[in-house]
Amino acid sequence: MKYTYLLINIFVILFPLALSFDKKVFFFKKWKFVAPAILITGAVFLVWDLLFTQLNIWSFNPGYIVGIYLWGLPLEEMLFFLTVPYACIFIYECLNAYFPKNILGKFSFALSNLILGFCVAVLFFAYHRWYVLINFTFLFFVLGYVEYINQKFRFMYKFYRMYLVSLVPFYIVNGFLTSIPVVLYNNKENLGVRVGTIPLEDHFYLMALLLMNIYLFEFFKSRGERKPIIV
Repeated sequence: MKYTYLLINIFVILFPLALSFDKKVFFFKKWKFVAPAILITGAVFLVWDLLFTQLNIWSFNPGYIVGIYLWGLPLEEMLFFLTVPYACIFIYECLNAYFPKNILGKFSFALSNLILGFCVAVLFFAYHRWYVLINFTFLFFVLGYVEYINQKFRFMYKFYRMYLVSLVPFYIVNGFLTSIPVVLYNNKENLGVRVGTIPLEDHFYLMALLLMNIYLFEFFKSRGERKPIIV
C-alpha cells in the first residue's frame, strides 16, 4: 500500500503529540527548545540521507510511498526526521519527570567509552563500507564531544535510559520498514549483520540521531531557562 510509510510516521508521532499536554511533563511548553533541535539535526541527516540514496547505500520501495519527492527523497523519509526525534525527546522528558532517580548515572561514562571503543574497532575492520564509515565516524565524534568536551550540562545517563526505552518502538517501526520492506539496503555497504530484519548499523544510526537531538535540546533549554542577572 502506497500510504504505508506515511501511516508509520503518523503512528510514531500520534501518541506523543496527543500526550504533550500532560500536566506533569508540560512538554508543549518545551516546543521552543524541541523545534530548533529537530530542525538542525534533521538538516544534517537529510544531507546524509540524500548522499546515501545517491550512492545506492539504501533506497525506498516505490510501492509503499505516496510518490512525493523533495530533493530526491520521499516525503515520508523527510517526515521521519521530525516524527522520530519528537517522539523520543518526549520519551526522554517523560522519563525524567516521572522517574527522576536514574541508576545509569554511575555507569554512563564507562558505557560511552565502551561505545567509542566499539566504533573504533568496527571502523578498523570495515572502514571501506560506506554505511559503516559514515555512521560510526559520526557517532564517534558526536559522542566524544558530548562526553569529553561539553562540560556545561551532563545528560548522558538520562540519554542512555531514553535510548534503551526507545528501542522498543524502534524494533516495531524499523521492523516494519525493513521486513515489508519499505527501505532496501545494499548489503555491500554494511556489515551484513541483522537483528531480525534490521541492520546492526541502524541501532547506532538511531543513537547518533537521538544524541544530536538531545544535546541540542538540552543546549537550547539551558540557554532558555537561564535566569537573567538582576543588577
